[in-house]
Amino acid sequence: MTTDTMDQQAFQPPGLFGSYSGNNGGLNFSGTASLGSISPYMNVDPSYLNLGEPQFIVPSGQARTRGRFEFFFSHIGGSVMAGACYGGLNGLRLSLSETKDLKGKVKFSQVLTLVTKQGASSANVVGVVALMYSLFGLGISWGRGTEDELNTIAAGTLTGLLYKSSAGIPKMLRGGAAGLGLSTAYCLYQSRDRLKASIGIN
Repeated sequence: MTTDTMDQQAFQPPGLFGSYSGNNGGLNFSGTASLGSISPYMNVDPSYLNLGEPQFIVPSGQARTRGRFEFFFSHIGGSVMAGACYGGLNGLRLSLSETKDLKGKVKFSQVLTLVTKQGASSANVVGVVALMYSLFGLGISWGRGTEDELNTIAAGTLTGLLYKSSAGIPKMLRGGAAGLGLSTAYCLYQSRDRLKASIGIN
């Protein structure tokens, strides 16, 4: 046995709560990974570490899903970003067709103006719709005390009605019908596996 090997065996890096040895105290930890597989500076028994899936404390009978409030800001922010991307691409398409006769810095300025204008306009529209839908869904969910497809359909219908409420009764009803149709289609898509199982389709 060489001197380097003896030095490596003699040296054990201290852990957070002092040095640890698997044979100390007569304890037998079998099937544990080597300490070096985690960190040479973390001299801790790996059996005490939870290396599996994350554990959550969930009330009895409650599904392990996040509610509408947890998705509130992410839904609105994602909708704004999606609207900005769509508007930017649409503005780029329009600007390229409208500035075919322009060249140089003038063309670049016109393209940039249209892309920015269309992106901001679409982001504003989609963001407002997402905000209305999220507020309606959150309020209905808290009022009913449950989370199901009815909340989604009701929130979508009320969003369409409110968004088109300033355009008159006919357009408001069409907006509500559009919200009802989109939310119903979304619920059917999300529940497709359960519906297939209920009607016996593999």
